[in-house]
Amino acid sequence: MYNKAYQLIELTNKNNCRICDIVIQNECKLTEKSEKEIRDVMGGILKVMMEASKKALEKEVCSISGLSGGDAKLQESYRKAGRTICGDIVNKAIARAMSCSEVNAAMGRIVAAPTAGASGIIPAAVITAAEVIGADEDAMIDALFTASGVGQIIAKNATLAGAEGGCQAECGSGSAMAAAALVEMYGGTPQMAFDAAAMAIKSKLGLVCDPVAGLVEIPCIKRNATGAVEAMTCADIALAGVKSMIPFDEVVEAMFRVGKSMPMQLRETALGGLATTPTGLKLNEQVKSGK
Repeated sequence: MYNKAYQLIELTNKNNCRICDIVIQNECKLTEKSEKEIRDVMGGILKVMMEASKKALEKEVCSISGLSGGDAKLQESYRKAGRTICGDIVNKAIARAMSCSEVNAAMGRIVAAPTAGASGIIPAAVITAAEVIGADEDAMIDALFTASGVGQIIAKNATLAGAEGGCQAECGSGSAMAAAALVEMYGGTPQMAFDAAAMAIKSKLGLVCDPVAGLVEIPCIKRNATGAVEAMTCADIALAGVKSMIPFDEVVEAMFRVGKSMPMQLRETALGGLATTPTGLKLNEQVKSGK
């Protein structure tokens, strides 16, 4: 069993295996199910992620509130036009993250990993990165187990809830989970995976949770898009051999302390940040009136 990243790394070194292998073994013990059964469950999760990541690319998916919808399709059209700044790969990830988030906002079927509000980051990053190297479904399933191992450590030592730790706990954790998953998918070491995860959280450290009208739409959807790209960026940095000077476990502890020090208004209450800007307040009234 492991509660910290350093313990999980020690287990991988001792057993000469990957993070996902330890996570699968642990899950088998906890659930008393076979590896095949566990992998089948994760395969079903991957299927839902893949469906959500493309649903809003093909047709506009709009929320009941009217605050969001159509941006994923717009982003996909922009990508297909072939004249982007960041290139095809990055724009695919952006569009897919937006798609998942728009499906969530429209009460569609998504995987809340690590939360519903951050549900677009892992699918967008993993599916896009797998596509680049032609990784198969098994490789993506392995990546999701790696992501879940990172998420378990964050949940045990900090929080995944925006109401408790701000958006750093949601999108920050999602980005960290995705970054680690990509590193292992691309053949990086467990240490590299946690270096990438640490860098991903650091890039979102202190991020507040300030949903306009209290809904997981503005600015959540765009934060999912940037979170997916940050995960890919941090994975590349780690795969290049660059280390995080602050260990992952210490980064998680710092995130928890920062979250606890945030005022209540900046933790998913819609009483601060963007939610209380003039436009944010106007949109809140618009949602309440149903206009």
